[in-house]
Amino acid sequence: MQFSEAWLRSLVNPELDTRQLGHLLTMAGLEVEALAPAAAVFSHVFVAEILSAEKHPNADRLQICQVNVGETTPLTIVCGAPNARAGLKTACARVGAELPGIQIKQAKVRGVESFGMLCSARELGISEVAEGIMELSADAPVGANLRDWMHLDDALITLKLTPNRGDCLSMAGIAREVSALTCAPVQLPDSVPVVPQFTDTVPIAIAAENACPRYCGRVIRGINNAATTPAWMQERLVRSGLRTIHPVVDVTNYVLLEMGQPMHGFDLAHLQGSVRVRMADVGETLVLLNGQRIELTPSSLVIADDTGPLALAGIMGGQASGVSASSQDIFLEAAHFTPEAVAGRARAYGLASDSAHRFERGVDPQLPTRAMERATRLILDICGGQPGPVIAVGTGIVPRPAIPFRPTRVCKVLGFDLADELMVSILERLGLTLEQAGEGYLASAPSHRFDLNREVDLIEEIARVHGYDAIPASPLRGEHAMLPALENERTGKEIKNLLVARGYQEVITYSFVPEELDADFREQGEKVPLLNPIASQMGVMRGSLLGGLMQTLRHNLNHGQERLRLFELGRVFISSKAAEQPVRVAGLMYGTNLPEQWGEKNRASDFYDLRADVEALLHPLAATFVPGHHPAMHPGQCARIRVSGEEIGWLGALHPALTQKYGLAKTPFLFEIALPNLVKRPMPRYRSVARHPEVRRDIAVVVDESVAVGSMLESVKAAHVPLVSGFDLFDVYRGQGVENGKKSLAFNVLVQHTEKTLTDSEIDTAVQNVLGILGKNFSASLRG
Repeated sequence: MQFSEAWLRSLVNPELDTRQLGHLLTMAGLEVEALAPAAAVFSHVFVAEILSAEKHPNADRLQICQVNVGETTPLTIVCGAPNARAGLKTACARVGAELPGIQIKQAKVRGVESFGMLCSARELGISEVAEGIMELSADAPVGANLRDWMHLDDALITLKLTPNRGDCLSMAGIAREVSALTCAPVQLPDSVPVVPQFTDTVPIAIAAENACPRYCGRVIRGINNAATTPAWMQERLVRSGLRTIHPVVDVTNYVLLEMGQPMHGFDLAHLQGSVRVRMADVGETLVLLNGQRIELTPSSLVIADDTGPLALAGIMGGQASGVSASSQDIFLEAAHFTPEAVAGRARAYGLASDSAHRFERGVDPQLPTRAMERATRLILDICGGQPGPVIAVGTGIVPRPAIPFRPTRVCKVLGFDLADELMVSILERLGLTLEQAGEGYLASAPSHRFDLNREVDLIEEIARVHGYDAIPASPLRGEHAMLPALENERTGKEIKNLLVARGYQEVITYSFVPEELDADFREQGEKVPLLNPIASQMGVMRGSLLGGLMQTLRHNLNHGQERLRLFELGRVFISSKAAEQPVRVAGLMYGTNLPEQWGEKNRASDFYDLRADVEALLHPLAATFVPGHHPAMHPGQCARIRVSGEEIGWLGALHPALTQKYGLAKTPFLFEIALPNLVKRPMPRYRSVARHPEVRRDIAVVVDESVAVGSMLESVKAAHVPLVSGFDLFDVYRGQGVENGKKSLAFNVLVQHTEKTLTDSEIDTAVQNVLGILGKNFSASLRG
């Protein structure tokens, strides 16, 4: 909200300069966003009257003006403004004047001496736009200093208010605040009732009392439509960022700024029958004051007569019934609309208005009647006319319960001591009334402070008015204790560090992805579309982290990168339910297995390179890999990851169709694992160190081609064969000596006793036990 400092000081005038006043408001929570002078710095400029204006003999667009500046002898000034004419009162910069970027000197213009300059508002830094020299009102005193007469030493203050302080969207509200902060006396606008001069009224009915608890109206007849808005009101409106339109409209805008009550004037000649506050009917339309035609919905509150809607309640009036230059009889309204009835409606129609801005944040429900009297008095003073009685319909104020207030609680919450008398004084200066109740009080908030509802609100007010910068600084005291670290769990940071150590780089991608990308990589769940996406290509929530990794891969390939290792830890969205939004870790491998170097020949990365990284990530979990299927993976190069029989993720090569679709020259390899399963790890167990070396025996068995080596390894290790400390595959053979449909697998069997040297018999028994397990479970036979 922007306003004139001079206007504020006419209501409350603390002994503070402009900077101090701005600091005070900011520290009290009313942030001063901008503080600027009302006009640029200039000097030696006076009110002048053009006595005559004659064409310059040597220039078609120049005039020679005789100008009265309050002295006995007029000045001769050459002027090129098209609006320079005899009888006009304007601004004259005399010789020696300092204007923004200009110093006025005596000069000869096309052979004629000029003793000054007639100024436009732009040349004086008053306005950014100007057509010709300034045109002052007829009552401007010739010879007066222009800065003094136009109050140009004023400052423009712009507040950035929080939504809960709608009461400060008015000069009266800001004045109350300054008075409470400084104890300076405040003089609020006069709202003495105007005596009606006739009994004519317009019938009023409220059909939506929940949305409009109070509606006031008054007829004013016989206004002078030739009247003009006085200069003092125009000055305050303009410095508040509003333009002048019509005296009646200017008065309603002025009361809006002064008291915070939005108002509207209707041309009485365009009203038919009664005025009704109701919800709009389906199919109704309305042309607003800005010329925009809108189609109303049943959720829109309107002001209507017997013919249809006249205004969009709390937002903007209608064009057909608005006050115009020909209006003589008007119907003036002031109403209280609840925030729920107005919030979001202006935005839905693409509108923005000062009225909606205030009603959305809350307006004093007691204000309509006072504002009606204030506006009526201003209209009568400016435009004349005869007022009728005020008709007020609706219950108006809903009683608010008293707020318990305990001074001891204030000191406990704020952390320092304040005298009870000081706390009570602060609340009373804010307009609250307090009644003793036991060891505390019952506080009743004024109607304009609708944001005060709980004891903590009052505590905040005391801290704010006392001054945040006045709160004493004291060091915090507390016990330092080491947080527990579970040995059977690891953190996400540990997992990230492990992947970084394996050569991967972390990326963070958007949770919003294109629908097509989500469909390519989503394995389970349903599509989760966004109601209001920030962009068309970010329309759904991701069902997998791999889509973001794929986008990152393509971006880097387009920028010349040829080898990439990427990972991301983040949330995916299986459905819109919060319980189905698990956290996962995913990785991508692309390019050669090693960075470019001279010591070893490079080759393309493959499935087993990725598996090695995943096994390092899973260690020490007892993980197994089984063939699996994933819609985004190569049918023959995809494995499911299991831990203790539970499936926790998968890894594999990208499907050839997707490799081609995304324009990749090589096949990327990817994995995705559920994070909760990954952070778990078994507790370490002590095992004695063997004092004797291991004995190795190699065996070769023949099995069917379909038998998975992993199943064989898992089967032997799960059997815990006595003395067998290791069992691993080291060769696979197909060819001569092995029949078709079979394969030969060579394993090394490590046998060890921790306390003694093994005999050949014990070693042979252990190897035979291993062969027995393979023969029983996989029909394996020892190769001859």
